[in-house]
Amino acid sequence: MANLERNNKILLDLTRQPWNNTCADCGAPEPDWASYTLCVFLCVNCSGLHRNLPSVSRVKSIRLDNWKDSLVEAMRQRGNFVAKATYEKCVPAFIYQPRQRDCVVLKDQWIRAKYERREFTGEKGYFLQSYGADTIEATLWKKGKNNKQFHKRIFLLSHNDFTLRYFTKAGSRVPKAVISMKELNAVFQPEKIGHRHGLQITYLQDARTRNIFVYHENGQVIVSFFTAIRATRLAYLQKKHPTLRHTELIPQITRDCLIEGYMEKTGPMQWEPFKKRWFTLCSINRKLLYYKSPLDAIELGAVFIGTESHGYSVSIGGRRCSQGGRWHRVITLQTPGRQFVFTCEQEQVQQEWLEAFSKVIGQPMTPEDYANEASFRRCK
Repeated sequence: MANLERNNKILLDLTRQPWNNTCADCGAPEPDWASYTLCVFLCVNCSGLHRNLPSVSRVKSIRLDNWKDSLVEAMRQRGNFVAKATYEKCVPAFIYQPRQRDCVVLKDQWIRAKYERREFTGEKGYFLQSYGADTIEATLWKKGKNNKQFHKRIFLLSHNDFTLRYFTKAGSRVPKAVISMKELNAVFQPEKIGHRHGLQITYLQDARTRNIFVYHENGQVIVSFFTAIRATRLAYLQKKHPTLRHTELIPQITRDCLIEGYMEKTGPMQWEPFKKRWFTLCSINRKLLYYKSPLDAIELGAVFIGTESHGYSVSIGGRRCSQGGRWHRVITLQTPGRQFVFTCEQEQVQQEWLEAFSKVIGQPMTPEDYANEASFRRCK
């Protein structure tokens, strides 16, 4: 018992050291599990994913399980820093490295890529072979534009002209759509789409935001497709901005929305009935988009959000002049051209939206933001 307590205490002390104080795979704080074969400290969620790789990784609780002296010494000698130098030696800039709150398929494939397939050790030239091709093809299940059914579609990603095409039939020469990398975004949305591997692709066409919802039953296939999109987007951004560094381009490759969910809104005169709409706010492009439902293919409308010095502000409360509407927690968004009034169902939701709006308004605008604002006003 004394030996057990001593070894557990040593392991806990190791998790307080830099590099070991976060999960080796998702960065979650205070890891309390470890892989004793890989000598990395893990959070409980990532330890569960490691259990799916018994030939590569074996895990124990650093608090509850019995640790032999030899295993503790191995953890002391190696740990997260040494493992990172080995298994993340050659991670390309376009690879998405999951965080604590990311979906399971992203974390699972990151772990498998690192330890099972050893893609980032520099041993196999894996990415030159997989993502260096002029075109990359994938067959995915895509949601229909006007219904909930998913249909098999062929997607073709091109490095030559920076486009994503998709076809309704094998062998077809005419694509259903040709999507430019210029404004394309891709983000995993398993809960929204209703599939654990659900991916949302967003792009601009005729000045309106459009969505494609896809999935594949194989987690490696869908994450590889997502990675191929990121590789192509990075190549496009490097060509567009040759003087910018990778650290400046990486946040622009793909981006999560800052917040999304239902609110009610009224019309420009503020006497129209409130209508329930699905809203999405992105801090990168400074746009608030709204839809009738979360899986709509095309936006109903959009609002560009600038800075306070340019006439944008947000506040809680305001007059609810219009009739109808079930929710009463009001948010008022002021822009140079119009005042928008939204209502939220709960106070917590109201506060979350207020903080999100305030964050975007507080961000300094870039030259590209000014250009986007001008283009947005012209289209309106």
